[in-house]
This record gives sequence, structure tokens and C-alpha cells, in this order.
Amino acid sequence: MPAKKKPQPTAPAPTFTTHSFTDADAAFDHAAAIYNGNIAYLRQAMQRFVAGEVFTEHVRACYPFVRVHTETVVRADSRLSFGFVAGPGTYQTTLTRPELFADYYREQFRLLLKNHGVALEVGTSAQPIPVHFSFAEHDHIEGTMAPERRVLMRDVFDLPDLAAMDDGIANGTHEPRPGEPHPLALFTAPRVDYSLHRLRHYTGTLPEHFQNYVLFTNYQFYIDEFVRQGHALMAKPVNPDYPHPDDDYIAFIEPGNVVTRRVGTPAQPGDELGAPPPRLPQMPAYHLVRKDHAGITMVNIGVGPANAKTITDHIAVLRPHAWLMLGHCAGLRNAQQLGDYVLAHGYVREDHVLDEELPLWVPIPPLAEVQLAVEAAVADITQLKGYELKRIMRTGTVASTDNRNWELLPHPGPERRFSQSRAVALDMESATIAANGFRFRVPYGTLLCVSDKPLHGEIKLPGMANHFYRERVDQHLRIGIRAIELLRQQGLDHLHSRKLRSFAEVAFQ
Repeated sequence: MPAKKKPQPTAPAPTFTTHSFTDADAAFDHAAAIYNGNIAYLRQAMQRFVAGEVFTEHVRACYPFVRVHTETVVRADSRLSFGFVAGPGTYQTTLTRPELFADYYREQFRLLLKNHGVALEVGTSAQPIPVHFSFAEHDHIEGTMAPERRVLMRDVFDLPDLAAMDDGIANGTHEPRPGEPHPLALFTAPRVDYSLHRLRHYTGTLPEHFQNYVLFTNYQFYIDEFVRQGHALMAKPVNPDYPHPDDDYIAFIEPGNVVTRRVGTPAQPGDELGAPPPRLPQMPAYHLVRKDHAGITMVNIGVGPANAKTITDHIAVLRPHAWLMLGHCAGLRNAQQLGDYVLAHGYVREDHVLDEELPLWVPIPPLAEVQLAVEAAVADITQLKGYELKRIMRTGTVASTDNRNWELLPHPGPERRFSQSRAVALDMESATIAANGFRFRVPYGTLLCVSDKPLHGEIKLPGMANHFYRERVDQHLRIGIRAIELLRQQGLDHLHSRKLRSFAEVAFQ
């Protein structure tokens, strides 16, 4: 019989002193050193555990934190909606994945230092890093262990704790305990890590590939066209003598992390690891990548508000600059034609998936910066202006329902409510995406295309649908891409509307 492995002493986690910093880069470097040191410690311990070693003590490593203390009310640039705390006090948040959030963290640190003129404290928090969140990207450690061994993990390591990753801060319901610092960011480090793992599962791509502008759609036709355009762009060489805005796109990435680089651009380490999945994930994502991450990610969320909430819950931790919904809808006005556009300026929320997190009495306002960009994009792509533009695009209220067969409800049921609300279109996802944008302080917008008019006898039939898709999908997608180009030109400071921020807001964007 093989000899039993003797219990091994558990080495302590590395220790890091809490330091004060007046330089954003130095503060970030210390936070990164704490995180990377503790992750390496967890990985080494996990490798020993998988190899069969017996541990006599619990293995624990914790996230880094950043803290700011101020005794005055800030007089920050009122044109900026973030970068300062709400009032005197101590504010703190935990940090994760410094290699992914490097630019974001440095910018938040820089603004705090500039606006408050006080040092930032960076050290090791008391919040454990769940061992699942320490695994390297291509590690599949649990799959190599027997079920009995996996059960023992909870005795040795910290596992994900849902109590440490709820959305109370974003929902405005978080109340710090006596002596506890106020939150500095919408999401704690465990909440961020949880969503990063969910994104890989739902979209089939790494969080690193997501861009700062996101398009959502509820039809595969749009994805097919986005893929076609992405590959065509990658096959187009950059001509330095005739610069074009599209020259900044350097790669196109598909589910399975399959990377297509721009012609003339060398492959990067890790490109070879991508492979088409045997089947598409639940909500596949596609990324038109720029070096500055200001490219476009497009996600097919499928049908229904549950999917819309799920994916936006997780993409929100990446702090995108904006997201837009491009989808189909039922036109509710007789004057509308199939193929007309609807630019949402209000929402009737009968989707119900956010009723607990965002009560129905909370208004979801239109954001002028997004509305103007989308309207300008429609005009640019269709080459219509003024009264002629109004002929194909109506601005109005969109109703979103969680009942796909609302037409079969007893008459007059939803029709009466739609009429009373002045809704001009009906879908299942737009209100959810807008409401979660409001909830998570992500600028949002909706441009829908009328694909049927069930109240007026025009239901979807195969012939009509095929003709509609051929005529409108390409144009609709080009409008969405043009809207993002216009939003990108505005700049981040202009885009992040103060409408999305409360009077007692966290400092991080």
C-alpha cells in the first residue's frame, strides 16, 4: 500500500504594508503587487492540494483595497459626473484583475487625487479571494480531482460567498455598518470576479476582448452581418497615404476566442489558443477590437428580458462607455410601415425582471447625448433629413413585455395599457437594457426596427420576413455602428451624463 501523505504546514500568505500615495501610478503598482502576490500564493497552494497534500490549516489570501479619507466637501469640475466622493468621510473598495483594469483604476485614482488633494491608501483587505477566482485562464483544476477531493476544498480554501457580491451599492440600498467605510465603487472585487467568470460562460469569449461600446441584438441576422463586416474589414489593408477611421480596428474576435488580425498585423501571443466551440454559447459575443478598447462588441442576447438582464448584469462590471439595443419590434401605430425605425425616448416596463432592484416608480430618462447620436446616425446612413427623416423614424415610448404571446391575452388587455402609455412599439428586451444601464450608470439607447404590426393584422410570415431582413438588417447595423462612432467622438467626459448619478454617489465611474 502506498504510504499516506503527511500533513504539510500551511505557509502564510505574503504580507504587504499599507502605504499612502499621492501618485496614481505608484498606488496602482502597489495594488497590483498585492493582488499578484496573493494570487500566486493561492495557485501554488491549490497545485499542492491537487497533488494530494494534506493541509492542517485554512489557506487564505485577500484582495487589495484602496481607501480615501477626506474632511471637506469637494469642489470638483461640475461637468464631470464621477471622480469625487459625496462628502466628508472614509471611502474604500476592493480591487481585482489589475492587468485587465489597469487603465480604469489609474484614471479613477488620478481623479481622486486631483479632486480631493489627499493621499490614497492601498493595502491588503480582509476580503478573501475565492480560490475559484484565482485559477489561470486555461486551468481546469477541479476536473482533475475525484469528487471526494473536491468536497474537501471548502475545508481548505475560501469559496465564493454570495453575501460579499450583492448589488446593494448599485441599487442604492447599501447601508455601511457603524465604523465601516463608505463604498468607493459600485462593485466589490468578488462581484467583479463573479461576473468575469459568467461572461466567459455566456458569451464564449474572454472579458479581455470586450470593447467599451456594446451593441445588443435579439436576432442572429444582425450577428451574421456584423461577422461579415468584421472579416471584410480585417481583409482590408491600412493605407497610410489615405487614413480612415476604420484603420484603428486591429482584430476581430469570435466565440472560442478565435482571433482574426488585420491583414499586415502580426499575430499576438495567445492567438493560437482560440478554437471554434462545438456549439455556440447561450449569448455569443463578437468583438471588433481597437488598441484603446474603444471598439465595438456585439452580443446576440436572444429573446426575452431575463437574458437581457443576465448579460448586462455582467458586462456592467467592465464599465463600458455605452450600450445600445438594435432589435426588432412590433409597431403599434397604423401609420408605421415594416422597416420603419423607432428611437426610444421612454419605456413601459412590463418585463418585471428588475422590479426588485429598480422599482417601477423610478423613471428611465432618455440621455440627450445618446439620442442625438442615434438620430444623427440614422440621418447619415439613410441620407434623409427633416420631414423626410420623420417618415421612416418615430421617436416615442417603447413597451417591453415578458409575455411573448401577449397577443393571445383576453381583449382588451395589454392593448389598452399600450394605448394609455402612448407606446409606439413593443419588444421584450429594450426596457431591461435601458433600466440596467440606468441602474449601473452605463449610458444606454435603443433603436428598433418594425418587423410586424399585430394590432393591425400584419403578422410575421416567412415571405414578408425574408424580404424585411434583406432590406433592413444591413442598414440598421450600419446605423448602430455609426452611432457608436459619433459617441466615441464626443469623449468620455461628455458621454457620462449626470442623469445617471445620484446625490450620494460612489466616486468610481
